[in-house]
Amino acid sequence: MAVEEKRAWSMLVVAIGPYAIYLWVVLERPAGVALAHAPYAGALLWAVGLSIAVSIAAHIAIAATSPKDANVKDQRDREIHRFGEYVGQSFVVIGAVTGLLLAMAEAPPFWIANAIYLAFVLSSVVSSMVKLVSYRLGFHPW
Repeated sequence: MAVEEKRAWSMLVVAIGPYAIYLWVVLERPAGVALAHAPYAGALLWAVGLSIAVSIAAHIAIAATSPKDANVKDQRDREIHRFGEYVGQSFVVIGAVTGLLLAMAEAPPFWIANAIYLAFVLSSVVSSMVKLVSYRLGFHPW
């Protein structure tokens, strides 16, 4: 398995894991508290911080297990990475527009923050999935 494919697998796990924990923490709100008024900021910051820390640790571990291949990328790896990032970035744009629309509609900050966070998670998940499919089934750009 190529180092870049291992990195895509790690990013997929890092995107889904902390977000699932975040959802579990937020949805376990105190009884009688509406979801829009649930305390979320601390859990959101911890989830993002955990994602960053685990991502860095995973990239270091992957590079340490195969030091000769850690910085070697051929043309196919670069194209797969670029294609995956392009596809994934569309969700960042969707999240930004959604956040803007929610702000203009004067939605509670809870919904704005969660829409943007979900967009970041979807961006990472979709980007990783596109990369993994490209490595497994062959790279066929549009």
